[in-house]
Formats: sequence, structure tokens, C-alpha cells
Amino acid sequence: MAEPESSRSIPEGDYDVFLSFRGEDTRKTFTGHLYAALDDAGIRTFLDDNELPRGEEISEHLLKAIRESKISIVVFSKGYASSRWCLNELVEILKCKRKKTGQIVLPIFYDIDPSDVRKQTGCFAEAFDKHEECFEEKLVKEWRKALEDAGNLSGWNLNDMANGHEAKSIKGIIKDVVNKLEPKYLYVPEHLVGMDLAHDIYDFLSTATDDVRIVGIHGMSGIGKTTLAKVVFNQLCNGFEGSCFLSDINETSKQFNGLAGLQKQLLRDILKQDVANFDCVDRGKVLIKERIRRKRVLVVADDVAHPEQLNALMGERSWFGPGSRVIITTRDSNLLREADQTYQIKELKPGESLQLFSRHAFKDSKPAKDYIELSKKAVDYCGGLPLALQVIGALLYRKNRGEWEREIDNLSRIPNQDIQGKLLISYDALDGELQRAFLDIACFFIGIEREYVAKVLGVRCRPNPEVVLETLSERSLIQFNAFGKITMHDLLRDMGREIVRESSPKEPG
Repeated sequence: MAEPESSRSIPEGDYDVFLSFRGEDTRKTFTGHLYAALDDAGIRTFLDDNELPRGEEISEHLLKAIRESKISIVVFSKGYASSRWCLNELVEILKCKRKKTGQIVLPIFYDIDPSDVRKQTGCFAEAFDKHEECFEEKLVKEWRKALEDAGNLSGWNLNDMANGHEAKSIKGIIKDVVNKLEPKYLYVPEHLVGMDLAHDIYDFLSTATDDVRIVGIHGMSGIGKTTLAKVVFNQLCNGFEGSCFLSDINETSKQFNGLAGLQKQLLRDILKQDVANFDCVDRGKVLIKERIRRKRVLVVADDVAHPEQLNALMGERSWFGPGSRVIITTRDSNLLREADQTYQIKELKPGESLQLFSRHAFKDSKPAKDYIELSKKAVDYCGGLPLALQVIGALLYRKNRGEWEREIDNLSRIPNQDIQGKLLISYDALDGELQRAFLDIACFFIGIEREYVAKVLGVRCRPNPEVVLETLSERSLIQFNAFGKITMHDLLRDMGREIVRESSPKEPG
């Protein structure tokens, strides 16, 4: 089965930032320096004289650049209001801000008072005296309203920043822009299969209604609940004022102040700012309700196992604003009684299983001709479980026929219901160095930055820690998320910790 296009694609515009400015005022000074700093920071920035292809209509290209940018930075200077071009850009920018996608608009007041922008006084008054003589009243009013709205937005007054020091001001602006561009989208593997439910969930949640809708996804561990939730999250997240994906709630809540930490993450992700420090879950409930109840948000609660976890994070629908959407993943369908729709993920069909297995065993959508029958045997023993198909497929990658037959024989001896037993085959195939690294990660380093883990593994007498991490990733035993942190499926994590417990029965934990 071909994977659905929408399950793979992450919508992405051509630019991160659109710069709106009066060229003759700041092109060779502040805006030029700001553009260079944005470019140095790896931020894709539209600057009209750099980006316009020859022969293309300027206005259409500008409109496209504005609409596809995540952030618009408007540099207000003394000559900005005298340019019809700049004012039309500003009108379009604010239209994008008001849309569901909610483009971020950041004004910079360069050698001009923000009140002159808001009220069109000072040099802006002179510009509008001329506009009223040359243009229709309706258009002039539209420009005035755009300046008033933009002048009221939170931004930067360069006269107040770093005592007017331009280089220091630009450094602060870059830092803020980088923070605001933190990726919303979550990593999902390419070539997904068995994601048909994503279309149904998307259709239900994307319907334009003001009610708060809750969807539940349930199924056994390793069946693909989290991946499905990530796919839907990526499809929907741009249509909300704020979004948050709370991963691995059951494991996180077991940690010290774990539930309070999840509450703080929810507030930070939605509000895009630091929140008051608290350790009391009841205090967190009040803050969530007070700060989010007027916002249209998308929240995913992943791997919920107990009612108190849901109560702490989304106790009532009234905590979220009209039109909000909530997705819950769990192994226990009894926790989904308040959901408007529930979806059970079942094992992959034989054709889907073979395709997923082949992606990991052959890096292709189908097995090599000489390995078709062996592949079908391996797939049968994996029982349609995506995690097992990935791990066993990765184990057999680049192995010869004899090794395939030996590993499949090992699989055949394990009962179908023994999922961990099947995964253990991949662990047993690791050499001692890789086994120790896998166990260390399962016990101590999930959610930790890859670079830090590599340093620790290096100190522990592992000469090539990066090779170790890459090998474990190639075997589908660990992953690296968009923030460079190490993740591991909960079944693999539990298997690793159980191995440690069995090898050290007298030690606690």
C-alpha cells in the first residue's frame, strides 16, 4: 500500500522571515546588517533585491514571499510611510497575522517613536497629507489602520535597546527570532505505512467548529499510536494559536515533580514564554485554565496511563478556548470515556507489514527477489507489530542468507504474544560494547542531548561513541529527535531496564 501523501509531508514555506523596510532609509545600514545576521544564523530571509528572479512580476512574488514566511519583521523608519509599496506590504502582512496560521509580526522602530507609527504623527503625518491628495480615501484608511495595529504590537524600539548600540540590538533580535522559529513539527519517519486512520482523524478535527473536540487513540504498545498522533499533529498544528505535544506522559509523571513539569511544558509551549515556577499540581491546573481558556489550541497527550494524569493536564474542556482540539493516546481505552471519537490501531496487514519490514531490511519498499520467502517468514513472526518489524528488519540489514536463516529460526521459537522476546533478539545480536551503551541509554539518557551522551560514553572507555550511537540508531533501537535528543520506544526502554534488573537482582530499581 502506498503511504498517504499527507502522512509524509510537512508543510513548509520558502522563507522563515520576510523583511519589510524602506530601502533608501535602511538598506545599506541597519536592515542590511540585520539581514546578514539572520543569514549567518541560518534563517532563510526574504530581502527583495536579493530574491527577485528576473522577469517575474514584483507584486506577485512579494505576496507569495509574505504569505509563505513564518515571521514578518517590519523595520519602521522615517520614510516608511511615504512608500505606497511599504504600506501595501504591511496590509498584506497583517492579513496573514489574522489568518488561522497566525504569522508572527515583529515591528522594529528605527530612529522613530512608536507613537508616530500608531497615530501617524510627526514625519508620518507629512506622508499621509500627500497620500490623501493622491489616493482614494478607502485605501488611505486601510493604511492608517495597518500602521495603528502594527504600532501596537510588541517589538523593539532601537533607541531603548542596548543604549542604541546597533550591533548589540541586532544580536538580541536574532536570539528572539531563533526562539520563535523553534520547529513546531515533529519528526516522523519517511515511507510510513498503515496511516489510513490519519485521514479520518484529520477530517474530524479539522472541521471548523467552536466546540472543544477530543479524540482518543488506543492500542497495544508498539502498534504505532505515537507515530499516528505525530502525523496528525504535523498536519494540524499551524491552524492554532498554540500547540503542544506532551510525549511519554506515563514515564515522565513518575519522575520527581513530573506532572508539574508537564503542566509547565504545556504552558510554555502554548504561550511561547517562560511561566511562573511551581511544584504544586493543583496550582498548575489553575494556571492552565486561566492562561489558556481563551486560546484556540492543539494539545496531544501521549501515552496516558492513569486518570490523574489527564486530570492534571486537561481536567475539563473549559480549560481550552473555543475550537481547540485534544488528542490522547493510551493503551487503556477506559481512559477515553470523555472522547468524542476513539480510534483503535490494529496490527498491520500482511502487505503493509512486508513493506515496512522491507524499508528497514532492504531500504526499499519490497524485498530482494532472493529473500522474498525469508522476508515473509520474518514478517509472519512479527505479528503485524510496527516496532518489531522495524527492529527485526534493521537487524537483518546487510546480513547474508545464512545469518537470515539463523535469526528467523530464533524468531520462530518465541511465542507470538512475547513481544519483548522478539525485540531481545536484536539486543542479543549486539556486541558487548553496543549492549552496554544500549542499557546505559535505556536507564539514564532518554531525552538527553546526543552530544552530551556521546561525551559520557567516551569517558566510559568507548573510543568511538558517535559510531556507537549511529549503530544503535541504524538498528532502530534509538532515535534522535528534531532537537538532537535521544529517544527510545517504551517497549525497548522497559526491555533494557529489565535486563539490568535481572543482572543485578540485589540492587534496588
